[in-house]
Amino acid sequence: MYDDWYRDLSDVSALVTLIDECSPGRTLCELGVGTGRLAIPLASHGFVVTGIDISSAMLDRLHAADHQQTITTVAGDMVDDMPSGPFDVVLIGFNTLFNLETQERQQACLNACSQALTPDGIVVIEGLTPPQQPDGGMVDDVSIRSMTATHVVLSISRHHGADQLLEGQFIEFSEEQGVRLRPWSIRYATIDQLDAMATAAGLQVTARFNDASRSAFDPANGRHLTVYSRSR
Repeated sequence: MYDDWYRDLSDVSALVTLIDECSPGRTLCELGVGTGRLAIPLASHGFVVTGIDISSAMLDRLHAADHQQTITTVAGDMVDDMPSGPFDVVLIGFNTLFNLETQERQQACLNACSQALTPDGIVVIEGLTPPQQPDGGMVDDVSIRSMTATHVVLSISRHHGADQLLEGQFIEFSEEQGVRLRPWSIRYATIDQLDAMATAAGLQVTARFNDASRSAFDPANGRHLTVYSRSR
């Protein structure tokens, strides 16, 4: 279910190319590695990949899909159990940082990432850039994520502007399996807040794009990909 619903989250091939061209070396750690959507293509491209995830079930699926058994995994919290490295790249895929639902935990995560880098290493972060609500109120949204003749997936979300919280459900209706729910919630940071946390962790912006295709960053686009390096 996870792989089906998040398959089109980003252009994996473009992300692998971007990391390959920006990285000073071949060691990489992915936080929230999940089932290996990014880690397996990166390993196939020659990176020595370590992945951490709190879900043992996700890691079991990764190992089943990692036919060459090249990826090292850690079952644990991506802040408290962060591998020490050093790594040439630390990758935090789309909105993974925002699964940490306080600014303090997000800051601790970036601190750990910075400490795990090689001297010329980089941190790559994908995330959303949500529109700001002038009154800081709540905004609800319902949209169709996918639809076929036999099933439909709805995306339902609520934006708590004052608290910088987004919560929602992916709801799948199918003839064979009935109704399945996948709840989620994140505490996002604005670009300015993210950069401030990175600065506090000893990191600086090297590049920023809308996405892995490297289109020019536009805050109104709704998402970003940022490359950080150690401050000089």
